[in-house]
Amino acid sequence: MTTPSPEVTARATRIRLACFDVDGTLTDGRLHFDDEGREHKAFHAQDGLGLAMLRKNGIEVAFITARKSRVTEIRGAELGLTEVHTAAHDKLATTRAIADKLGLGMDEVAFMGDDLVDLGVFPHVGLAVAPADAHHWTAPHAHWITPRKGGFGAARDFCDLLLEAQGKLPGILANAGVKA
Repeated sequence: MTTPSPEVTARATRIRLACFDVDGTLTDGRLHFDDEGREHKAFHAQDGLGLAMLRKNGIEVAFITARKSRVTEIRGAELGLTEVHTAAHDKLATTRAIADKLGLGMDEVAFMGDDLVDLGVFPHVGLAVAPADAHHWTAPHAHWITPRKGGFGAARDFCDLLLEAQGKLPGILANAGVKA
């Protein structure tokens, strides 16, 4: 289920806010701690570029994670995000609050998540997305499953879907020096 259906593409055309879970979506889901108890995460550079392209093309980006994570806050700041929510135990309420703040309906919101803590948001957004390795209880509730796994370009797959559905690809390629 990696090629988006016409329904998924239609949903993607309406999205103005893309929300992302972090662990298992923007990372591979593993939690690394050093001897001092400091957390380490690996983020995929292609995902970061995809998130930057969304913002450049008028789609707001938010991180919403249940874990308190300074690493996530640093990554969000590095990407210039103003909506980075850690220790967000009610992801639906957080998503709704961001949408309200931006004056958006929930049909203009997409959410990408991989596990049960994300499932409560899926039925309330215009587009629910899960990475290829999402938990088997969660994946069936997504509108679309990315070709790649969380932390290995899944978020970029999602970003590309939104950008292509909204007709942004020709401009992006032209700005990259690719002739159509």
